Amino acid sequence: MLTPPSPSSAHGYPIEVITGDITILEVDAVVNAANSSLLGGGGVDGAIHRAGGPAILEACRALRSDKLPEGLPAGEAVATTAGHMPARWVIHTVGPVYSVKQDRTETLRSCYRKSLVLADELGATSVAFPAISAGVYGWPMDDATRIAARSCAETLDELAAREDGAPTVKQVVLVAYNDQAEAGFRAGVSSLA
Repeated sequence: MLTPPSPSSAHGYPIEVITGDITILEVDAVVNAANSSLLGGGGVDGAIHRAGGPAILEACRALRSDKLPEGLPAGEAVATTAGHMPARWVIHTVGPVYSVKQDRTETLRSCYRKSLVLADELGATSVAFPAISAGVYGWPMDDATRIAARSCAETLDELAAREDGAPTVKQVVLVAYNDQAEAGFRAGVSSLA
């Protein structure tokens, strides 16, 4: 069950926070916290592959064969069909594994930035994000969700400042899978004001 959205006009763009199933959202693009193989896995990655059906896996295999023989590097983003999901596209990005010995914040920020830039290039008007790296990759939820909100707002500002016109992305939805993620996303969005 989805929690009603809480719109926030961060940096002039609506950023919403909801709790629910990212695979059923009626948005143009759903971002997948993928692993580098792009061949499915656990968490949101597995849920997206299951919900989208074999078309997503086929598209990912084609990307691996044609362009990414070594897999998708952390911080990068690529798009495929969304298969049976309501979204038009799945944007796959690989978050960094959290480390106390090495600051990988810029790689995590890059996941959000490159995903939003790619969504804009595709012509998407709405994009849904999970809490990238906050699951099995071990990133502390409070920090991961704050980085998500800030990175999305900053990227939307960058896209709006381009000389070639306004970005196509008009709505970002941060999708929490539990109460901790929801609280973190809400705090991150509130800090933008």
